[in-house]
Amino acid sequence: MKKLIVTLALSALMSSAAYAADLGGKLLKVGSDTTSPPMESVDTATGQIVGFDVDVVNAVCAKINCQAEFVTTGWDGIFAALDQGSFDLVASGVSITDERKKAMDFSDPYIVNSQAVLMRAADQGVSLADFKAHGKKLSAQANTTDAQVAEKVVGKENVVAYDSFSAAIIALKNKDVDGVVINGANAAAYEREFAGELVVAIKDLESDPLGLVFRKGDENVAAFNEGLKAIKDDGTMAKLVEKYWGLK
Repeated sequence: MKKLIVTLALSALMSSAAYAADLGGKLLKVGSDTTSPPMESVDTATGQIVGFDVDVVNAVCAKINCQAEFVTTGWDGIFAALDQGSFDLVASGVSITDERKKAMDFSDPYIVNSQAVLMRAADQGVSLADFKAHGKKLSAQANTTDAQVAEKVVGKENVVAYDSFSAAIIALKNKDVDGVVINGANAAAYEREFAGELVVAIKDLESDPLGLVFRKGDENVAAFNEGLKAIKDDGTMAKLVEKYWGLK
């Protein structure tokens, strides 16, 4: 049996109340860093924003009577833009952390994600012990839990953080770093994109619950929690996990 890189968050975390939320058809703008397939990306053929998070938000809106308009936003500054009212929520594979909860509100978790290390195919036998013993460098996208995990593995002095994930990938291909810490949810997509060149060599570093992000005090959080529970209860969430990762 394949080991899950993504698992459904426990339904016990959700309220058992009846689904009564109705947002009256409200249009909500959703900020998303659309460079992380399969969570979210731009379909080059249609120009549409697609992915797991998109499908989750749309499925929730179908339950609580709202509409979602996704807005491509760079990760660096995405939470500041939310706070300034550029959009109503963020759906971008965001890990729920105690530090972030001080500044923003989260929905209940909808999946649990584990970090991995993307490496050059020629180096795939290198272990975490090798990274620590030989001062090898890891890269990650700045201001993410991936960067925090990288620092735990090799020490802050051996981590190179980049504004975008694509820059971290370029650094790996150019041999400026020896690995990239990546969300397990995205790992297979990048392994396919760079088949024969890059591989997911180390898996299951740490696990994070992911949630939708709202401004502090936003009354829509409760409605989205109801919607998330509804799409878990009726099997929609399980179908989406199977769609994107082939997992049941």
